[in-house]
Amino acid sequence: MSLLWLKVAVVLYGVASLAVLPAALYDRPRWRLVAVPATVAAVIFHFVSLAEMLNAAHHSLPVEALELQSMLALLLAAAFVAVNARYKTVALGIFVLPIAFLLSVLAAFRPGQEQLLPLRTGWIFLHIALLLAAYTALFVSLVASLLYLIQERRLKSKQPSLADRMTWLPPLETTDQIALKSLLFGLPCMTGGLLIGSLVAQETIGASYFLDPKILLAFAMWLAYCSMIFIRRHSGLRGRRAVYLSSFVFLVVLTVWAANQFSNVHRFAAP
Repeated sequence: MSLLWLKVAVVLYGVASLAVLPAALYDRPRWRLVAVPATVAAVIFHFVSLAEMLNAAHHSLPVEALELQSMLALLLAAAFVAVNARYKTVALGIFVLPIAFLLSVLAAFRPGQEQLLPLRTGWIFLHIALLLAAYTALFVSLVASLLYLIQERRLKSKQPSLADRMTWLPPLETTDQIALKSLLFGLPCMTGGLLIGSLVAQETIGASYFLDPKILLAFAMWLAYCSMIFIRRHSGLRGRRAVYLSSFVFLVVLTVWAANQFSNVHRFAAP
């Protein structure tokens, strides 16, 4: 029964991980009403699961690796709830909740058990579709940033011929909004794709999947994506520096994609 409560907590952690993005990054306070209650409910179910797990094992403190992973996930989620209650901010959840989700997945789902995702082919398709949507959004953002740079140079140019040839370019504010909105669309897609991929991988391969350097690189790509959105929104980054930042993250994405083509682990098949 303890695993059932933990699996419920995993689902709630996944919902909270997605909801916290618009709440923290996109200035959408209504999403806070989803992220925080979902996390609180997950903590409750998680606590009950851990208590039952320890009681069944006849010890009061976590000893085994899965118990320690579950306890760490619970503490991280509880820390997020405490920080939000004290400081009224959900920014910590951008990083804490996905980690709590992954640790809970490792403890709740093991190869050979009854699967949470019975139609695995469909979930893999959704995983791939979401990541492709995120890659596309990043590419659109990069192109828009380049157009911003070209338009800015055109407006500052003292050569009439250059100014006349580039009249088809949209205004600077428009290209900047396209670049930013594309990133804001792509981040939930990337987050959802990684979370679904983590569930499928844990149910089929196990924890060894997360030791693959290529998979760790994929999560590093997610961190770079989050950092880029944070920098753009809070520092007003535009022009050449925005192009450099978008190009760097896009290079990381290409590296991850190329690495996965040669990976023997990233196949969602039994080892």
